[in-house]
Amino acid sequence: MLQIMFEALFSGLGLIFQWHVLAYFIIGCVVGIILGAIPGLGGAIGLVLLLPFTFGMEPVSAFALLLASWASTSTSGAITSVLLGIPATAASQATVLDGYPMAKSGESARALGAAFTSSAIGGVCGAAALGISLPLILPVILAFESPETFMLAMLGLTMVGSLSGSSIMKGVAAAILGLLLAMVGFPESQAIPRYTFGTLYLLDQLPLIPVLLGLFAIPEIAELSIKNVSISRTGESTDTRRGLLVGVREALKQWWLVVRCSVIGAYIGMLPGLGASIVGWVTYGHAMQGAKDKSKFGKGDVRGVLAPEAANNALRGGALIPTVTMGIPGSVGTAVLMGALIMLGLRPGPSMLDTELPMTFSFVWMIAFASVIATLILLMSVEQVSKVALLPGHMVVPGVLLFVYMGAWLGGASFGDWVSCTFFGALGFFMKRGGWPRPPVVLALVLGGILEGSFQISMRVYQGIDWLQRPIVIFLAVVIFLTLFFAGRGITKQKLTTNKPTAVDSEKNPAISLPFSIGLCLLFAWAGYNSLNWPPAVRQFPIVICIPGFILSLVLSAQDIMNLSKEKIKIGTWKGSILKARQDAWLEDSLPFFGYLIGMLLLTVLIGQKLALPIFIGIYLVRWGQYRKRFAISYAITGWAILVFMYGEIMGLLFHPSYLTVWLQSVLPGVVPEWLII
Repeated sequence: MLQIMFEALFSGLGLIFQWHVLAYFIIGCVVGIILGAIPGLGGAIGLVLLLPFTFGMEPVSAFALLLASWASTSTSGAITSVLLGIPATAASQATVLDGYPMAKSGESARALGAAFTSSAIGGVCGAAALGISLPLILPVILAFESPETFMLAMLGLTMVGSLSGSSIMKGVAAAILGLLLAMVGFPESQAIPRYTFGTLYLLDQLPLIPVLLGLFAIPEIAELSIKNVSISRTGESTDTRRGLLVGVREALKQWWLVVRCSVIGAYIGMLPGLGASIVGWVTYGHAMQGAKDKSKFGKGDVRGVLAPEAANNALRGGALIPTVTMGIPGSVGTAVLMGALIMLGLRPGPSMLDTELPMTFSFVWMIAFASVIATLILLMSVEQVSKVALLPGHMVVPGVLLFVYMGAWLGGASFGDWVSCTFFGALGFFMKRGGWPRPPVVLALVLGGILEGSFQISMRVYQGIDWLQRPIVIFLAVVIFLTLFFAGRGITKQKLTTNKPTAVDSEKNPAISLPFSIGLCLLFAWAGYNSLNWPPAVRQFPIVICIPGFILSLVLSAQDIMNLSKEKIKIGTWKGSILKARQDAWLEDSLPFFGYLIGMLLLTVLIGQKLALPIFIGIYLVRWGQYRKRFAISYAITGWAILVFMYGEIMGLLFHPSYLTVWLQSVLPGVVPEWLII
């Protein structure tokens, strides 16, 4: 058996080393690098774009193109996470927490060097895990049913403590808010809509990408716009080539952390439906809990970049196992790959471990090589890419907003996605100014539906709580207990040894935090009361969420009132403390920025995205950025070309039907080319 495996392993390697296969492989790497650096595109979109080109190709060449692109996107996704504070995909959310602070302190090249090197190691480890586990892991995957899924989601929620910054209570309250947001739409048990306000858009739950981009991207863009500063707050790059080498060395120095997180990422990736959603947070929490000094996490600790990036790339190898061996895709990307397998005459299932074993091992080699080649290409480009961190804020903002809003549009092609992105952008901005951590909201939003669905299925199937006696459930329960124990001990020790905040979003402003706490209190009260008339299976989770959420937000409101009173004593008058709060929150400066965004949304309804976004770019640069009209017009035309040719012609996106579109089609049918404006 072992001899057959080794023969298949080297036969798979031989399949790759053909000139035409290598050519497709390099093309896939380049395409993946480009797409991975654009928010919202990610691996799945790249696969969908490349799939038509594989018709009629031999399987090895086709998968060299597809897998190289798929693996490379996760490597280049670190670019926007580090330089702009914008997660390119759901799996790269956690990289923002320390990658962006490093860029703001002028260490963008160091952060990128560490991220790319960690990604390469993660990709190789993920491929190795795929190769080693192929004949062994199937029983474990098949043993994972709804009880195990529930406990794994609970394990993901225990990472809230690591993501809560200096206030665990605020972190838990933010996580409860995320769980409540996950209750929006139809539950899995019955066709009764929850918290939809009568809109069709919310029936299918809140989409993750618009919420993610809103909470993380918009607040950082708003800060660049309001302060008109470069991403690097130092005004100059303190590293480049030297910083890049430092980052590479740090990744190699922390090899044991990188390998551990790679293995975690690979095996979480094997579980359909969970992988990309939680892997970054789990490994970030793992890195933080294992660190002796946690004080730098959330402020630019390189370990906070290494851990999620290693897991992010290793995830790809793990995700292929259930897809190839059982025909169970765990994500959109693996579903496309499974479709490609079938289209090219390969049948996912046991045959991939028997007659097609060399082909399966060629997939292992492709993922490993793609991670390394993409890393080498990106390392050579870091010196140029990191210069983005030195550009003036007003020059960066319009272009980044274009990609952020189109990234939000890609998921559902609904105008509601833009409204969600803007709303959660404003929410995220004031959460940041009030000292409320944002990562727990996203983590809980992702896990909320999984928790509710798997819990209810477990209770129905096992007719009680007998499922708690399953071996893997008991093992995960022990892991959860140990995680909470060591996290609590670490937080206590940190508070005893230092008065400094431990992590994310340490800015505190009780005058901004208090309205948010009161708003949460009212929201939980309304949501709990509104759920009382629903059937038991539908109201169970909302009530369980709202009761502790209401109590905790009441406590936080009282805490904010006390902090505000202390602030008043320091300053002398209520008027002075309120004025200081307004200045700290940038209230007057932030309102025009969000006014611009709302204006862009209204303009989109009237004339469509292909005209509204370029007009927004031009007006913003001239009126707020004070740039010359010639530069603003050139910038706007470039934005229009990206919308028309990249998103419209190449990707075939459907744009929002505006009033102008309808009017032109009725008044001047066939006169104006539709692709210009529609």
